Amino acid sequence: MADALHPLHAPDTAAPFVDFQDVWLAYNEELLRANHFAVEAIDLKVKRGEFIAIVGPSGCGKSTFMKLTTGLKMPSMGKIRIDGQPVTGPLKISGMAFQAPSLLPWRTTVDNVLLPLEIVEPYRSNFKARRKEYEERARKLLQKVGLGGYEDKFPWQLSGGMQQRASICRALIHEPKMLLLDEPFGALDAFTREELWCILRDLWTEQQFNVILVTHDLRESVFLADTVYVMSKSPGRFVVKRDIELPRPRELELTYTKEFTDIVLELRGHIGAIRNTGIGAAQTVAAAASH
Repeated sequence: MADALHPLHAPDTAAPFVDFQDVWLAYNEELLRANHFAVEAIDLKVKRGEFIAIVGPSGCGKSTFMKLTTGLKMPSMGKIRIDGQPVTGPLKISGMAFQAPSLLPWRTTVDNVLLPLEIVEPYRSNFKARRKEYEERARKLLQKVGLGGYEDKFPWQLSGGMQQRASICRALIHEPKMLLLDEPFGALDAFTREELWCILRDLWTEQQFNVILVTHDLRESVFLADTVYVMSKSPGRFVVKRDIELPRPRELELTYTKEFTDIVLELRGHIGAIRNTGIGAAQTVAAAASH
């Protein structure tokens, strides 16, 4: 159907950018023999440029899913393709940011942002020769996220929110095709968090890279994502897929509308069902919601 609707798209554009085919992961051979999996039966197809969010109870395997997506872990069973290629090891086409900004304290903000260009090919080979050009790129990116004037400060001179902005710039400096965010705003106050939602929204709108956001914040997932997936308790599997059909561009005012809060409450219901009684109840709730 998609091909019929988009006849002008090249075949590789129509193919999913992220493609998980019945992926299972046990953390070691012993656990595999005992059939003890961290995630199981993951089937997922994500379109090029799509923004997805993954929510679920603590310990459900969200971070394990991230490790599989970046190639830091290989599946015990099943296949993963990213950008049309089988995943066989750590991906160079992705950028990552975590809850802790983990900036190097002895480097200025701009030098922290430049770090991936010093270690990732093809940039690494010509970093010295093109440093001035790369630094200009880093400074522009920092200005875009509201850190103009802080480029030459050290991490200890920045607030938590500023450090997280720098961390996102570092994840994007090598222009990755995919940005992976693991609870990136979880440690921030509500106002700073919402500011960063808008910064991320604007960067994504402008550059249309794929985003996979792992979060506990249901409002965050509904505000930012095209699609929200709910994971079950461990062993993690996707039990609910919720398309977020709220029009874009989305402004913060949207988060106070009934339309928005209804979706948040619906997702909360799914997670509550998983917490209380496991996968079966969540699937029952999901089936009821879809009718």
